[in-house]
Amino acid sequence: MTSSKGIDPVPARRGTAAWWFRSPDGRLVLAQWPNPAIVVWMVTVVLGWFDLSADHATAVENIGRGALLVWALDELVRGAAPFRRVLGAVVLAFQLAAVVIG
Repeated sequence: MTSSKGIDPVPARRGTAAWWFRSPDGRLVLAQWPNPAIVVWMVTVVLGWFDLSADHATAVENIGRGALLVWALDELVRGAAPFRRVLGAVVLAFQLAAVVIG
């Protein structure tokens, strides 16, 4: 069966390398656009390159951290492939640690 883009989805067996990167219907799902939380985080990264006042820099950093927390929670709960759910868990752990440590 061919998908609408002309690429045959490959069903992956659980425990194989392909299983980690494919959705249940066989699509390769390493990255998907649009992803609003990642776009917000990218904007905060770019804004961080500019010489901002301390207050603005802190606000931009906090907005970026919040966007990554939202993205990580979303991937953990709704990630299309096991790799994305694990990546969400890792990013969530690092962001929570950064919030707790300071």
